[in-house]
Amino acid sequence: MTKIALLGAGGKMGVRLATNLKGSNFDVAHVEISTEGRERLKAATGYDCVDQAAALADADVIVMATPDRLIGKIAHQIIGDVKPGAAIIMLDAAAPHAGELPERADVTYFVTHPCHPPIFNDEDNEKRLDFFGGVKAKQHIVCALMQGPEEHYALCEEVARTIYKPVMRSHRITVEQMAILEPALSETVGATFALNLKKATDEAVRRGVPEQAAIDFMLGHLNIELAIAFGIFPEGRFSDGALHAIREAEPQIFREDWLQRIFAPEAVLASVKDICEPGEAA
Repeated sequence: MTKIALLGAGGKMGVRLATNLKGSNFDVAHVEISTEGRERLKAATGYDCVDQAAALADADVIVMATPDRLIGKIAHQIIGDVKPGAAIIMLDAAAPHAGELPERADVTYFVTHPCHPPIFNDEDNEKRLDFFGGVKAKQHIVCALMQGPEEHYALCEEVARTIYKPVMRSHRITVEQMAILEPALSETVGATFALNLKKATDEAVRRGVPEQAAIDFMLGHLNIELAIAFGIFPEGRFSDGALHAIREAEPQIFREDWLQRIFAPEAVLASVKDICEPGEAA
């Protein structure tokens, strides 16, 4: 069996991954430095943790379920204990794209990240409440082979499909493209838009609209507006009034060059370097 060392197994993400690896085709050694994390893992899965050096010594694959800002630091700490030909899987592109990884030509670097369950899906009510994914709701994932032999892609993708299951599509992209997707697209744009949609809804409430009415109205309209914008509802069209409102609003809300400023390669690189800066929140 392929041997996996799961680092950070007692963290929130680590426990999710350990749970999905349970009963898989992989032999997993769980590593967690904190007492609280060890207890959390034991309570959730029944697994005990092992010594890190022992786990790394014969690991074919090392999965780093560790905070983004610590990936580079931890990678440098463990790299001497990693055997030649092993694959190191990271769950975020920030440290790899920022150049935080140690140079080691005889190991594989692989990056994977969940897309999370899509807004438009066929899940029933119970599964629909798995907003993060990796528990009950199906999701897509992205994967990148940063360095290493081509045959390692299939192995690492199998691990990725297992830790993020149930998985639908698995997209093969580059590490640079993954950094464009996160943080640039999903956080700099998506999360910022989401929070400002909530601020706008709160402003409608402040101006007298009943709160639940404002929330229901916004979320209902977002459902059809996103379906139209992304081609999920191809027969749908924005009304003439809506198109006029959009034309009038865009120059008031957005700077003319906002897309270029956010997605420029140097901006994406600066963003991931900020994430990796010591002292930043996990």
